[in-house]
Amino acid sequence: MLQRIREGSQGWAAKVIVGAIIVTFALFGAESLVGVFTSGSDDAATVNGEPIGKRAVEMQVQRAIRSGQVPPDQERELRKQVTDQLISTELLDQYAEEGGMHLSDAQIDQLIVGRPEFQDSEGNFSQELFSNRLSQAGYTPLSFRRELRSDLKRQQLQQGIGLSTLVLPGEAKRLQALENQTRDFRYAALTEDDLDTPVEVSQDDMQSYYDAHQDQYQRPEQVKIESVVLNQEDVAQDVEVDEQELRDAYAEERQDAPREVAHIMVDYGDERSRDEAMTRIEEAQDKLDDGEDFAAVAAEYSDDTASADQGGDLGVINRGFLGDAFDEAAFSLGEGDVSSVVDGGDGLHLIKVTDIDSPSFDERREQLAEQVRLDNSSDAFNQQVQALEDQSYAAEDLQSVADELGLEMQTSDWVSRDSADGVLAEPGVMDAAFSEDVLENGYNSDVLELDDQRRAVVRVADHRDATTLPLDEVKDQVREAAKDVKTREALEARAKTLVETLKKGDSVSLDWQSVEDATRDGSDAPEGVLRQAFRLPHPDQGSSFGQAAADEGVAIIELTDVRDGDTGDASDSTQMTQRLRAQAAIQGLTETLREEADIERH
Repeated sequence: MLQRIREGSQGWAAKVIVGAIIVTFALFGAESLVGVFTSGSDDAATVNGEPIGKRAVEMQVQRAIRSGQVPPDQERELRKQVTDQLISTELLDQYAEEGGMHLSDAQIDQLIVGRPEFQDSEGNFSQELFSNRLSQAGYTPLSFRRELRSDLKRQQLQQGIGLSTLVLPGEAKRLQALENQTRDFRYAALTEDDLDTPVEVSQDDMQSYYDAHQDQYQRPEQVKIESVVLNQEDVAQDVEVDEQELRDAYAEERQDAPREVAHIMVDYGDERSRDEAMTRIEEAQDKLDDGEDFAAVAAEYSDDTASADQGGDLGVINRGFLGDAFDEAAFSLGEGDVSSVVDGGDGLHLIKVTDIDSPSFDERREQLAEQVRLDNSSDAFNQQVQALEDQSYAAEDLQSVADELGLEMQTSDWVSRDSADGVLAEPGVMDAAFSEDVLENGYNSDVLELDDQRRAVVRVADHRDATTLPLDEVKDQVREAAKDVKTREALEARAKTLVETLKKGDSVSLDWQSVEDATRDGSDAPEGVLRQAFRLPHPDQGSSFGQAAADEGVAIIELTDVRDGDTGDASDSTQMTQRLRAQAAIQGLTETLREEADIERH
């Protein structure tokens, strides 16, 4: 999702958008949050009839501003760029869809279960991790799959265009020389302390800023929500568990526990027939029956040269490692037991379990008791769920339902669609709270399935519409924002004066920081300074001067030397040029789609 934005980004604002989104979505290693909050009727734009929500735009704008990399006074430009990026993404999505690009549900499933972010310590897909991390990022499983599918389709489109580009060797060399170029420069940062007079903010300044930026001071539509949660773990506390049930549960758990195994394997199919292999492995079996050591017999008879010298040791295995026949035998044995002859399809095996990786019964007693109670409480839990459904459907409030079923009712503070936490942040809960029946008609919600063991019902206790907060309530924030704008304007004016002085050959007293052999990929200089240093023209005589936004103000830059970089390996330069060509092709496609599309900005 970020890849399209990254490849099409032009200028500092788009790059900051990318950086901000990457930080927020690092849990998933995916490429954007575009479209997470695009639901709703309050649209920033429509593209061929498809809406782009103001929430999607505002979310990215405010994140970029809070990151400190985008000055508040440049918010209007940033908002326009964000909207443009979302329009471009929607156009590419529509183009890919119309072109018949397809990804099966199985492909999406494979990608999801293969992500390490959704796997437990043993490398297995965890539904709990998956649900929790989606919830933290503002996704439901359905919306995440939808966004992932769109992102992969855009990647298919970009890869197809990239593979179709033609690159001339000379062009590739020249572009690589530019890409690997190094520059020497120095810079000096101007802060508020460098101004002749402190910046003061008047009431008129605050009013002007507030009037021009009222969309920053919106309070979204909010509700107070009553909720009751039925948890099977609570129901299970009243279930009795006897000792034999615990023993049976332990035996079943131990049967599937990882185990350390050794084997004797006799091959057949190439140099010997299966009957010959059976004769040989039966000889080995007879020696084991006579009491000979398994390791010694393995060293004499096993064709598995990798393990024979180690007594046939295969290490620790889990179910599914070595095939169904091997598993069936290995996981039916107790510790120290040896199997009968097992046919693995390409060889015959004698399997010995040398150790079972499982805690003792006493160590597992408490956890086993909890699990057995939970397993035995299914009928009681289902009866409670049915009672919750019947009671909440008929009741005119939620407190009486909670009292009848012995549950605790919780009432939230004011929350919006996007600000809920706890149970209210579970997938589907806020959708239910803002549904017509619950929000407008005042009914209890249907019973919501939070997971296999929890059910919930919600009711709206209070509601207030979205509104613009009055200046008096946000005056401190407005004062700070207006001061930041005036300070930056004053610093930019000061920097411009100093740059003109330097261009005339006069010296100025500044705290210069020198940077040598800087590359486009990075240096000790701030990112904005480095970017501007590579935009300045070559210093034909003397130096080139410029200014750039810095973390705490404005920086003055003096460029002193430029050197072309090594062109390196021809294949590397061709690949880089091909990527640039692909980016240009994608940009051209997007511009064409824009010309042909029905785009309305609201």
